[in-house]
Amino acid sequence: MKLDEIKELARIFGKSKLDKMKIKMKDFELEMEKGGEAPAPVAAAAPVATPTPVAAPAPATPAAAPADAAAETPVKGDIISSPMVGTYYASPSPDSPPFVKAGDKVKKGQPLCILEAMKIMNELDAEFDCKIVDILVADGEAVEYDKPLFVVEKL
Repeated sequence: MKLDEIKELARIFGKSKLDKMKIKMKDFELEMEKGGEAPAPVAAAAPVATPTPVAAPAPATPAAAPADAAAETPVKGDIISSPMVGTYYASPSPDSPPFVKAGDKVKKGQPLCILEAMKIMNELDAEFDCKIVDILVADGEAVEYDKPLFVVEKL
């Protein structure tokens, strides 16, 4: 199963009324469950398709939690959420500039960040042309499935 297929399944599962889903294939098993405090997809076994690895940036010390403030005030704009559980990295390496910053205009397919899951670096690309209004997570912060990462305005 390819990473894009897993992301799409996770997105659909998140919006569905199902509480639990388990998929078994030859060398692959995927189990997702909702409920409790933190819904999270769980992948086991050896995946068939491996995403392109990217150099792991050193974790930065997260600043004050911007997501807490965002949770208290209503957000104006569209939200881009995390398609998986992992660690958010704003740049491809510790000495590189961030992929995007507030105010940037991005094109469909342009990388927004890296999400590390199980030592695999996954680039999160923009699914549409947009302007970054706000970044809701800090570099090196752990993120859950469907956690809001960016507030954007579609262009």
